[in-house]
Amino acid sequence: MKKIKELFRLVYSKFDLKKFLLLFSLFIAPLIFYIFLSLGIYKHHNLPILTEKVIDLKTVSPATDATFSKKLTVVCFLGSDINMAKASLFNLNQTIYKRYYSKPFFQMVAILPQGLENEYSETIKELSAFTDISKWQFIYVSPENTNLLFNSFETPFALNENGYSEYAYIVDMELRLRGRKDDEDTEGGKLYGYNMKSVAILKNKMKDDIDIIYYQLKKSAEKQARRKREI
Repeated sequence: MKKIKELFRLVYSKFDLKKFLLLFSLFIAPLIFYIFLSLGIYKHHNLPILTEKVIDLKTVSPATDATFSKKLTVVCFLGSDINMAKASLFNLNQTIYKRYYSKPFFQMVAILPQGLENEYSETIKELSAFTDISKWQFIYVSPENTNLLFNSFETPFALNENGYSEYAYIVDMELRLRGRKDDEDTEGGKLYGYNMKSVAILKNKMKDDIDIIYYQLKKSAEKQARRKREI
């Protein structure tokens, strides 16, 4: 009798273990995975604000109709060295612009030196030959106002003697500079701009960060829609 009881206890314990493993694989493991995933989404889908107030384009170019307000903008300062500017422009166009130009609110702004309209016209023409450039804004600005705009970004960088920056910048719909505070490749962790010379950085960092902003916009729109339904 004792041996029979021990046998039943052994069979029952094995059954419990199998049942537990089955339950764990079907319900508990996915739940744990979802919790970790949710924590990851919260962490990585809140792109930091690095500068609270960037001046608007109207301040540096009163004649322009372009504005940062209510737009998600990628900004670059291309300077007077056309060859250097061209390489950066085409990298940015191929890697970022072509991915997002059909998205709502999106625009690209190139700040160019006043007086070089003719010199840049050929480059812009080349760009338009294989790209719908309707979401590109090419704005010609004086050196003083170029510096004024650039300095309002409050980055640790400086424009070179040609008025060129090798970085592209993200300005959100409320005229705030967005970037990273925990970038593993940047001293101090703060990533203010994305190197236009590096396709890898544009693809792996800038693209991801723009996706984060669009994720935030989507979630914000969903919250507003829920509030309206509840009223």
